[in-house]
Amino acid sequence: MAEVKSAIDLNLKNPELFRDKAYVNGQWIEAKSGKRFDIIDPGSDQKFASCPDMAAEDVDDAVQAAQEAFQVYRKFTPRARADLLAKFDALIREHKDDLATILVYETGKPLVEAYGEIEYAASFTRWFTGEAERVQGTTFPAAIPGRRIFTIKQPLGVTAALVPWNFPIVMVLRKASAALAAGCTMVAKPSPETPLSALTLAYLAEKAGYPKGVFNVMPTTLANTPALSEALCKHPLVKKVSFTGSTRVGKILSAHCADSLKKLTLELGGNCPFLVFDDANLEQACDALIPLKFRHAGQACITANRVYVQKGIYDKFANLLAEKTRQIRVGHGIDKTTTMGPLTVPAGVDKVAGQVEDAKKNGGIVLTGGNRIASNNGYFFEPTIITNASQSMQVASEETFGPLLALFPFDTEEEAVKAANDTSMGLASYCFTKNIDRIWRLFENLEAGMIGLNSGNSSAAESPFGGIKDSGFGKESGKDVAINEYLITKTGTLTLEGQY
Repeated sequence: MAEVKSAIDLNLKNPELFRDKAYVNGQWIEAKSGKRFDIIDPGSDQKFASCPDMAAEDVDDAVQAAQEAFQVYRKFTPRARADLLAKFDALIREHKDDLATILVYETGKPLVEAYGEIEYAASFTRWFTGEAERVQGTTFPAAIPGRRIFTIKQPLGVTAALVPWNFPIVMVLRKASAALAAGCTMVAKPSPETPLSALTLAYLAEKAGYPKGVFNVMPTTLANTPALSEALCKHPLVKKVSFTGSTRVGKILSAHCADSLKKLTLELGGNCPFLVFDDANLEQACDALIPLKFRHAGQACITANRVYVQKGIYDKFANLLAEKTRQIRVGHGIDKTTTMGPLTVPAGVDKVAGQVEDAKKNGGIVLTGGNRIASNNGYFFEPTIITNASQSMQVASEETFGPLLALFPFDTEEEAVKAANDTSMGLASYCFTKNIDRIWRLFENLEAGMIGLNSGNSSAAESPFGGIKDSGFGKESGKDVAINEYLITKTGTLTLEGQY
């Protein structure tokens, strides 16, 4: 493969991992239009690669290839599928250094976070290696004599994965691992900002021995994303779509899938509340909140967006949080001393700046941060904490997706729960208290698909991941539930002629 020339040398240990073409039916190809688009380093605003700009006209070839591959791959034994996933997993871990480098330049996240993402992502390949051999049917006692009732599980068919830019390796592997374990084939559309990591995964899947057409990757621009995604959703051979992204887009995709009644998994917006009570361990709460909020510069769907602090410890908690926040070192992700990198897109900086100004106009006090950072032309913003927050501020109702944290005071548990639930979203909620009765009440009363109880980390391969309300439906990861998203259940009823 010809080397791509740019202003940035990735200096990969294995240059073969760098892939800048689409991967369809086991071939590295260009878009039919011949058009390509640039990939930009958020830490310097410099081009470092380009990719084919696939469009709606390219979709049918990819889906047809995946359908043809499915006819073969669906017959692989569970052990064979598990063996392939195990090889894929081993290759991902073997090449984690190069994967991390590509991830840093695509997303801007610090190198240490890039390694963390790869380890988390590989937990899905490892988990579903085991799940592949644990897909089981059932038998049921019949109410009518001489009857036997039983079920089998079978793979759905061709699936589509539409993934965002904030955790591009995790989002591809969380979907693809379940699909491949189940016996499905997949067409993945990465975000325009982060196609290279997905293409590297396609290369490693090929090296692991997956047959051509089983896993396909179609990079595209933001301009072509709606039409390409619609073509995938409406293609009659695509049997399931899994999307991670905004609620607005999720509703559009749901409408696209409705006519053909496609199976759909939606992991959508967050606006997650974080509750701290008077009896909480404040060090524990702060140490959980800092990485939860400022990991990848606050660009995560499950990040804490609204922090509600009981009035008795409000000032103490705010000062402790500000002290820890000031220790964050902002810089280019490839610098090993960096603990928070740039935002991935320039619009993200503008949104945070706008929310800060709105908060100040509505009585908010900037305790630390609050400003853009001019550094190497990158998309940087200071880690920011605002006190005296109120429901009139934009930050109370809009998901920030940036390094801005607003502290809202409250008096009672009932008041805090009401405020926490006062959103159309329901992805994750977090609460910190040492009152066990309150823990159980909050677990039952907070309206979210995942609840962190004295914990800021609800994500694990063995834990079902997904939200309620406008945060979507369906589960990814976890025992049984995730792989069932890629399976159909077929019921058999047998009537015997004689009795015994």
